[in-house]
Amino acid sequence: MKSYEKLLLENQAWAAEKLEDDVDFFKRLENIQRPEFLWIGCSDSRVPANEITGTKPGEIFVHRNIANMVVHTDLNLLSVLQYAVEVLEVKHIIVCGHYGCGGVKAALGHHSFGTINKWLRNIKDVYRWHEKEIEALPNEEAKADKLVELNVREQVMNLAKTSIVQSAWKHHQRPHLHGWVYRLSDGILHPVELMTPNSPLDPIYMYDNL
Repeated sequence: MKSYEKLLLENQAWAAEKLEDDVDFFKRLENIQRPEFLWIGCSDSRVPANEITGTKPGEIFVHRNIANMVVHTDLNLLSVLQYAVEVLEVKHIIVCGHYGCGGVKAALGHHSFGTINKWLRNIKDVYRWHEKEIEALPNEEAKADKLVELNVREQVMNLAKTSIVQSAWKHHQRPHLHGWVYRLSDGILHPVELMTPNSPLDPIYMYDNL
């Protein structure tokens, strides 16, 4: 059996199990999507949003990319963000990184990866802003872990800089922005940042005509 064929069989078994437990399971999913959370996570296959949070289909809206970045020129991310905030009306946005992130480790190095260099440069900027703090740490693992945390915090700030979030803050007092880091070795999520509609933001990033 080919590997992809196994996925199709597993899907059929999963669907049958869901119907056995709840005959209306898929009917409810088909008719409504009203998740409370938007998850912006890393594409790493070891960090599946639904599984590590114990959420069911329909409960969390997910966007993933390399190193869980919020880049102001990424129209994919911004489209997801706008839909989640303005249409789904999510109450919480979670930026979730993970210790041992390959993208963060690559950004700490000097090897060229071609096109991905342009993406990693955003993480290198985070390193440059916090270089003294990172370089004061005793070893490469500690430095990478700290950059993971700092990168998550910067991406939360990048969310707050968007007109999408600022408009929702002004008119609806939502969403709350969370920065979490997942540890692969024990499966635990660690909060490292929180911004609410009342959190301070440098005035240069604020819009007065929303």
